[in-house]
Amino acid sequence: MALTLDTSQTIARLTPLADVLAMAELRVKPVAPRTADVATAAGRVLAGDALVPARPNTAIALLDGWAVSAYETLGAGGYSPALLPRPPQRIEAGQPMPPDTDSIAPLDTVRIFRDRTEVLTTVNPGDGVLPAGGDCDPAIPLRRACERLRPIDVAVSAAAGLTRVRVHEPRVHILPMRGSAIVAATARLVADDIERHGGTARLETGRDLGLALAAENADMTVVIGGTGSGRNDTSVQTLAREGELAVHGMALTPGETAALGFIGARPALLLPGRLDAALAVWLTVGHRLLARLAGGNDADSTTALTLVRKVASSVGLAEFVPVRRNGDTAEPLATKYLPLSALTRADGWILVPAGSEGYPEGATVMMRPWP
Repeated sequence: MALTLDTSQTIARLTPLADVLAMAELRVKPVAPRTADVATAAGRVLAGDALVPARPNTAIALLDGWAVSAYETLGAGGYSPALLPRPPQRIEAGQPMPPDTDSIAPLDTVRIFRDRTEVLTTVNPGDGVLPAGGDCDPAIPLRRACERLRPIDVAVSAAAGLTRVRVHEPRVHILPMRGSAIVAATARLVADDIERHGGTARLETGRDLGLALAAENADMTVVIGGTGSGRNDTSVQTLAREGELAVHGMALTPGETAALGFIGARPALLLPGRLDAALAVWLTVGHRLLARLAGGNDADSTTALTLVRKVASSVGLAEFVPVRRNGDTAEPLATKYLPLSALTRADGWILVPAGSEGYPEGATVMMRPWP
C-alpha cells in the first residue's frame, strides 16, 4: 500500500505575539535615507533634523499701520495725545521695520497735521512686529530626526523655504496569492495604509513568489494568502526555501496562521487570506515592522475609553478586538472571527494581552485607530 507524504504547512507551535514584536525590534533596521521633496514628504520619517536659517532675517511688520518707537508714545491717550518728533512711516504687513522703530501703531491712532504729528494711544514695544528670527530659530529644528512629517510640518517647511529633506521611506512589495475579491481588497487596504504611514507600496499581482521574495528593490515583502494547511497553500514553504522562516503561527486571534521570515536582512510578512485575520496581523505586527524600517516608532495614537461590555479571551492568545466608540465608551463588536459588517462599524481596535482572560465591563481600554 502506497503512502502519501504530507507536505502541508502544519504549524508546530504558536509563537507569542510579544516574541514576534521583540524579533522585529531586534532584527529590523532603518532603510538608507534618501532626499525627498518636502511637498511630497507628508507621512515620511525624517532621517535628520529639519533645519532652516533664521526667518525673518530682519524685523518685519505683522500688520498694516504706522512704524513708531514705543517709547515716544508713552502716556498717549484719546484725550491726551502724545506729540511725535517726526511723522511716522506708514508700513504694510511683511515690510521690514524702518530704523529706530520697534512697534506698529494702528492706522486710526495717528493724526498728522501740517505742523505736528499726534499719537492717540500708548504702544508697547514689539506690538505688531515679528522680530528677526521670530519665525524660525536656526538652532531649533522644525522637526527632529525620527519624527514623522505631518501635513502642517510640510506647510511650515515650505513657508520657511525648506524644499528638500532626508527621509527614511521603506519600499514595500505586496503580493496577493489568490485572485479572490477578499485577497485583492486586503492588498489594496494594506497598500493604502503603508502610504499613510511613510512607505511606498507596490502591488505585485501575478508575480512568482520566489522571484518576488528575491527582489532587491524592496525593503519588505508582504504576502497575502497561502499561509494555512490547504492543498494549495505554499507561501510558507516558499519563504522557507528562499530565505529564513523565523515564525509560522502567531499566538494572535484572528491571525494564527501568519508567518514572519527574512530574506537576508529584509523582513517578509505573510498574512492570512481572510480580511479580518490579515488586518489583525498587519496592525499589530506589520505596523511595527514598517515603523522600524522607517527609523521611527510605532506611534499610532491611543485613546483611553471605558468598556461597555466585557470581553472574554483565551489565556495564551493575544486577541484583536474591533470596537465602536460612543463618547468616552467603547463597545466590542466581535471576537475570534470578525464579520465584514463588524469591520465597517468599528472606529478602532483594542488588544487583549495573551496572559489575560479578557476585560470586564467598565474596564479602561486603549483604543488604537482604524485604517
